[in-house]
Amino acid sequence: MAQQERVDWWAAAASRPRVVAQRRTAEPAPPEERAGREVYRSVQESDAFQEIRSGYRSFVFPASAGFLTWYLLFVAAQAFAPELMRQQVAGPLNLAWLLGLGQFASTFLLTWLYARNARTKRDRAALELRWDTQDQLR
Repeated sequence: MAQQERVDWWAAAASRPRVVAQRRTAEPAPPEERAGREVYRSVQESDAFQEIRSGYRSFVFPASAGFLTWYLLFVAAQAFAPELMRQQVAGPLNLAWLLGLGQFASTFLLTWLYARNARTKRDRAALELRWDTQDQLR
């Protein structure tokens, strides 16, 4: 069996010259791009956009907090009150099964409410704002 030569890979890597990419200087943006940035900034600062965002936040944050609280209460009840969760409610269903199925039902309900809220309150306003923005960019 031939003797194998040991290679110190770290030393070999250190002896190679390092190639460093040169930094490119920032080139100024073309006037069309700067105009687009200004349009989008003005849209973002507009009252219509702020109204859409506040409508979104006024639904999403309370709904998310409520659902997260409901979920954490379910998990805490499973962990700290197992006897309560084992109580029979109807036939083979105990409280844990009932609340677990309630999690699925509340998820579907929350999804439906979100879609309805978006469709009735925000979608039209967002579409109008989008068309206004596109008109400004032309």
